[in-house]
Amino acid sequence: MPSHAQLSEILDTVSTALLTVECQQGVVGPGSALPELALAVRSSGALANVARLVAAAHESGVQVIHALAERRPDGRGANHNARLFRAAERLPVQQLSGTAAVRVAPPIEVAEEDFVVRRLHGLSPIQGTEVDALLRNLGCRTLIVTGVSANVAIPNAVFDAVNRGYTVVVPKDAIAGVPSEYTPAMIRNTLALVATVATTDEVLGCFKRPRRADRR
Repeated sequence: MPSHAQLSEILDTVSTALLTVECQQGVVGPGSALPELALAVRSSGALANVARLVAAAHESGVQVIHALAERRPDGRGANHNARLFRAAERLPVQQLSGTAAVRVAPPIEVAEEDFVVRRLHGLSPIQGTEVDALLRNLGCRTLIVTGVSANVAIPNAVFDAVNRGYTVVVPKDAIAGVPSEYTPAMIRNTLALVATVATTDEVLGCFKRPRRADRR
């Protein structure tokens, strides 16, 4: 684990952004298409920790980006080339554009200055989306990755961000996957090799600084 001084240097609020991954009602909410994952993210406290990080980011001026996954009602443009995609098409709750399922889930609050980036295809919240361009235009060098799932989208986001030259911080208690014991194993054996692993409280401690001026 990094020292407070090391983490504070990485998490310069002027050049840091917070990414929430698939924290949408149809994934982590009460009516989730994936009830086991929804239970894991809520019972572990991960969703509450994402909400805490988002609130602190708003207060300190750290840019927040919410990455959501959705599909058109006709399915056009969506992937069909993996078992995961084919299984998702048969779920009773669909992540359809314009529905409640693809809204950011409480208790996370979306502020006016946040970006909400929606993707219609693929597994990554970064590859093939606007996220990289937005981060570069904002002068961000460090990306905090939170949300679900530790099985697929979180490692995708971490690898894609690292491959694009960003320093990545993963608050280990603000991500979740299934089964519950998989998440710490993924963090320890994979994510820790390429990202800085911390706790929500450690990241929040670095956010307690004067609010920066708006980035243009």
